[in-house]
Amino acid sequence: MKKYTDTGKKDTRSGFGDGLTELGKKNQNVVALCADLTGSLKMDDFKANHPERFFQVGIAEANMIGMAAGMTIGGKIPFTGTFANFSTGRVYDQIRQSVAYSGKNVKICASHAGLTLGEDGATHQILEDIGLMKMLPGMTVINTCDYNQTKAATIAIADYEGPVYLRFGRPKVANFTPEDQNFQIGKAIQLQEGTDVTVVATGHLVWEALQAAEALHDKGISAEVINIHTIKPLDNDAILKSVKKTGCIVTAEEHNFLGGLGESVSRLLTTNHPVPQEFIATQDTFGESGTPEELMDKYGLNAAAIENAVKKVIARK
Repeated sequence: MKKYTDTGKKDTRSGFGDGLTELGKKNQNVVALCADLTGSLKMDDFKANHPERFFQVGIAEANMIGMAAGMTIGGKIPFTGTFANFSTGRVYDQIRQSVAYSGKNVKICASHAGLTLGEDGATHQILEDIGLMKMLPGMTVINTCDYNQTKAATIAIADYEGPVYLRFGRPKVANFTPEDQNFQIGKAIQLQEGTDVTVVATGHLVWEALQAAEALHDKGISAEVINIHTIKPLDNDAILKSVKKTGCIVTAEEHNFLGGLGESVSRLLTTNHPVPQEFIATQDTFGESGTPEELMDKYGLNAAAIENAVKKVIARK
């Protein structure tokens, strides 16, 4: 069994900030817009080094999206930054009409997603953003798992023509993917090979899936773990290839089970190769205030919950 090492916990939002910094140096068309959260989005360095390409729009998220859409007409590649709740729910009309419908090359970069926003509570913890964004025609949806992958994804989406939603978080989490990785949009990454069950995970749940796989291995259960960093377009081939071997699947995400990764996988399996599936996700509920660890435990979004789901789904084969 392959062992993964946490090289030092880092927040994924810093991966975005460092990726943006690197882009600022090598691509003069990259511009950044922020809605009064420059520090929280780690955009300070880009602002300091490229003030002529940084736009602080204030608490005016709808205006920010409109500005970004307009900038693409002149060949710019705008990266917008604010909390995931404000990046999607507050400005959905502007994203739909000015970005998605128009096919504009805007990169919507959203921090503080999911329950791990923590103490700020339910009003700021959006758990439906993936569903909102993946339903927009032409929108690419990416949800990275650690600092290194977030930095790589930030750099990669600048070369991709079309609207992108890039989702990441606030807390420091395990950093375990390669520093020099080649991020490929729409290409899943198999982290563990297994024969008894497929576990596909996204975002913060990828590390938890790896921890669950180790615990299951000690109990004689072989779990195949796949990192789904791109939820749309989904890597259908990778998932189908795995479940045809294992015969069952667990999906894991820090998002509502309605509209998220699990639902996309369920559609894929129903129309191609039906197998038993268990969902690790929030169960159609809002969050609450608490530390990230407390919330992930309460809402069943951790390694222990994945391990239990694996045992349950194997029993259904």
